Amino acid sequence: MTDTILVVDDEQRIIDLARMYLEQDGFHVASATNGNVAKSMILRDNPSLVVLDLMLPGMDGLEVCRRVRESSDVPIIMLTARNEDIDKIVGLELGADDYLTKPFNPRELLARIRAILRRSDRANHQETPPPITIGNLRIDPQRRRVEIEGRQVGLRMKEFDLLQALAENKGVVFSRDKLLNVVWGYDFAGQTRTVDVHVAHLRHKLRGMEPKIETVWGVGYRLDDR
Repeated sequence: MTDTILVVDDEQRIIDLARMYLEQDGFHVASATNGNVAKSMILRDNPSLVVLDLMLPGMDGLEVCRRVRESSDVPIIMLTARNEDIDKIVGLELGADDYLTKPFNPRELLARIRAILRRSDRANHQETPPPITIGNLRIDPQRRRVEIEGRQVGLRMKEFDLLQALAENKGVVFSRDKLLNVVWGYDFAGQTRTVDVHVAHLRHKLRGMEPKIETVWGVGYRLDDR
């Protein structure tokens, strides 16, 4: 079945450029030019992946991402016209899978899309590991549910993936680069600051959790195994 890519941008030339390259590569392309329409299309049509501009009329890309993540794990590549770390970090915090800064090379966009879809396909075909219990922490990978002393804690997609990676390797020290590789994928073009932001969010949301996420100064992070 042909994958459908939804391209959301208020510049028609950007949509047309992306459409030309994507359709040449065998993808079906849908498009939207404002955030409200994009959100409705994502939730109604369930595309294989969304290319989402940050600056949109009606509802900006960050808000679209936030609302979509309340009920959908569709892969999202965020487009931003500004090369500012804060835009990228906020987008990743809200659940975007990757980002590109405008102007972008359409071949790079195509490569990012292929890579994300490959990772998603591998994840869908992997056997789901059993629940993990460490101290008062319980992680259920199949239901993507986290509990502390029986109390459910809501985590975003990458927060869950990061916690699961640490829990599956309790006591092992991960460098930030290694966590980017394991959680976001080797072809993710982000910065190690992304890991620090997600760890800070996990620590805030998982207050009262035993074990703790420990910082190993100059190296990275680990989940203590006491």
